[in-house]
Amino acid sequence: MDFLFPLLILALLVPMFFGIRKQKREAEKVSSMQEGLKVGDQVITTSGLYGTVVDLDEASVDLEIAEDVVTTWLRQAIREVRAEEQAADETPDVTDAPVEEAPEQTETRLTKD
Repeated sequence: MDFLFPLLILALLVPMFFGIRKQKREAEKVSSMQEGLKVGDQVITTSGLYGTVVDLDEASVDLEIAEDVVTTWLRQAIREVRAEEQAADETPDVTDAPVEEAPEQTETRLTKD
């Protein structure tokens, strides 16, 4: 009976210790990724914005989010660096072919109001 209390404390502290270690390891991984940023990297911010790094300094990163549109972000706001294959796969193929619609669709579109 005297060993029950120390075993209970140990059973509660061991999972907590491993959880803290895992969290610390993840934080170090993110920190090293943010320190290793370079111009030209395609990144995703913590708010879900996709951009390309165009300038860096100690605390901030300038991201180009559209052609000639550059915004400034804290380094800590960068969640991940996108892989080159991933970035290439997500770019849609744009075609300038006209879209044909059936006569019923045209009539519905014109008489909807």
